[in-house]
Amino acid sequence: MARIPLLQMNDISLTFGGDPIFNNLDLVVQPGDRVALVGRNGSGKSTLMKVMAGLVEADKGDIVIPPGVAVGYMEQDPDMAGFATLGDFALSNLDPGESYKVERAGEGLKFDPARSVETASGGERRRAALAKLMAEAPELMLLDEPTNHLDIEAIAWLENELKSTRAGFVLISHDRAFLRELTRATLWIDRGMTRRQETGFDGFEQWRDKIWEEEDMQRHKLDRKIKAEARWAVEGISARRKRNQGRVRALGELRDQRASQIKRQGSAAMDFQAGPKSGRKVIEVKGISKAFDEKTIVENLDILIQRGDRIAFVGPNGVGKTTLIKMLMGQEAPDTGTVTLGTNLLPAIFDQSRAALDPEMTLWDSLTGDPDMRVSGKADQVMVRGNPKHVVGYLKEFLFDERQARAPVRSLSGGEKARLLLAKLMAKESNLLVMDEPTNDLDVETLDLLQELLDDYDGTVLLVSHDRDFLDRVATTTIAMEGDGQAIVYAGGWSDYRAQRQPKDTDIKPGGKSKSKKEKVKAEKPTESGLTFTEQKRLEELPTVIERLNAEVAKLEEFMSDPEMFTKEPVKFQKATDALIERHNAIAEAEEEWLMLEEKAETA
Repeated sequence: MARIPLLQMNDISLTFGGDPIFNNLDLVVQPGDRVALVGRNGSGKSTLMKVMAGLVEADKGDIVIPPGVAVGYMEQDPDMAGFATLGDFALSNLDPGESYKVERAGEGLKFDPARSVETASGGERRRAALAKLMAEAPELMLLDEPTNHLDIEAIAWLENELKSTRAGFVLISHDRAFLRELTRATLWIDRGMTRRQETGFDGFEQWRDKIWEEEDMQRHKLDRKIKAEARWAVEGISARRKRNQGRVRALGELRDQRASQIKRQGSAAMDFQAGPKSGRKVIEVKGISKAFDEKTIVENLDILIQRGDRIAFVGPNGVGKTTLIKMLMGQEAPDTGTVTLGTNLLPAIFDQSRAALDPEMTLWDSLTGDPDMRVSGKADQVMVRGNPKHVVGYLKEFLFDERQARAPVRSLSGGEKARLLLAKLMAKESNLLVMDEPTNDLDVETLDLLQELLDDYDGTVLLVSHDRDFLDRVATTTIAMEGDGQAIVYAGGWSDYRAQRQPKDTDIKPGGKSKSKKEKVKAEKPTESGLTFTEQKRLEELPTVIERLNAEVAKLEEFMSDPEMFTKEPVKFQKATDALIERHNAIAEAEEEWLMLEEKAETA
């Protein structure tokens, strides 16, 4: 029996002024589909997703969504006007009995529902939008860069949630590891053409390269044929008075065909130009500690960073990675211990908050107005590593066209803002790069280039990132900040850190904090009751768990008590019914576990 698609797009075309973003697009998303939506920055990925969500109207074509199918879109910049708190926004489309869903998503994604909308950061607002979508659980989820502003723990939670969902989803992400784990099909937007392959992202690059290779071969054959026909047309004039008009027309058609082919966008001409070499010893840290109020950031850390090292800092959001880097750079003093900077250091800093970009300035003014890039007496030039360049020419090296030069920074996509910030950073000579979340919003090709540049950079790199694949490709040393002041140094990147890591995952407390040695010994030895320490803790927790589940059941039963609910809101009624069954099953399992542990304790 054929499945009814969640969404069907027929003959969709959309143009914004110039070349079409996509043309005559047909697309079907089936129940359970897990689709990676990929393409270069500016290719139209987010626009296509907004068309799918009904937020942007196509120039032509039809979109069919069957009755009863809910489509949810995670907004990049959610409109929270009229809501006092992030929780109010996340709950806006849910029934009162379903508030536990937002609380659960809030725990996994690490956002505080009580946070005021007015004081919330952009990252907190996006996490609230993601929690809202996950709690609503529509049949089709449209996720545009959901891992931005999430730490690795929250990414792992989201990954597990999406693995277990029955919903279909379309996913845009720069995080290769995330895409590889989750997707089963790939939708590729390239120069107005959309291709689909029924394999996940893991096979994308091989598929893309094969298509490009075939494209280059066809273009080469076409060029040879045009040359041959053009030579015939010229030489044939002297051989006969009347040319074969059919062949002349065919030559014109070949030239039109060649002219209509859209050239692939090249890679950005990015380059980190290392300045004079620093001393061999870049940063020496001896016994530093730092705390704010009752929160310990780092305690008794020793590390020697030498020229050429690539040091990655990993850990949950808020654990203190940026504070530690500020101490290493001499921007903040430790409470105890010493930080000694090496000689001849020329630092360059990539700030994840994009503070170096004024959203109201044009791209032109953003570069020419930078004191480090200004060329005296030349309003149309910028200084790039000691050499003047025309501002438009330099912007073109980073894949901006001439029209964008006078556009405001706020009009750029996230990936374009990252490229503009890299343009400012790469104009300066340096021998110490500090890069705080440089991978956010960058497309796969730009990430590949950035990785190669960092590999070839003749200097030292301090890197904060939650992109596991990028960390594996770049880092030579990882400093893992696991809370309670622990900052442990491991050789290698993310996978190496996970392989070497002690304690193991089973030794992690909720919230990402590692257990102390004393707690681990307790966990391994039986207590006086005959239970292990972990079992004893679980026995003590279970009554609270059961009480919470019973409270959720009561809320759901109250919601379903309206006799007209089934006829007025059948979809919500069914969701509440499913949630009620789930809660009753969870209560039965928790009660059975409690009885088993209680019996074990009594027979000891």
